[in-house]
Amino acid sequence: MTGSWYWCLKHKRAEGAEGSCPPEDRMGPYESQAAAEQWKEKVEARNETWDREDREWSGEDA
Repeated sequence: MTGSWYWCLKHKRAEGAEGSCPPEDRMGPYESQAAAEQWKEKVEARNETWDREDREWSGEDA
């Protein structure tokens, strides 16, 4: 995917789609370098939402 960005977990930096790291070492794709650099915030926010939805579904937050 040309123009996409990934966060390399091995090198701890944003890399373009042409990077040589294997998929298991990457998070993404992201629409920009800045978005790739903010991967952790996005993942944490998504996980918090999923955890809250799981608690609501199971009745823990009732």
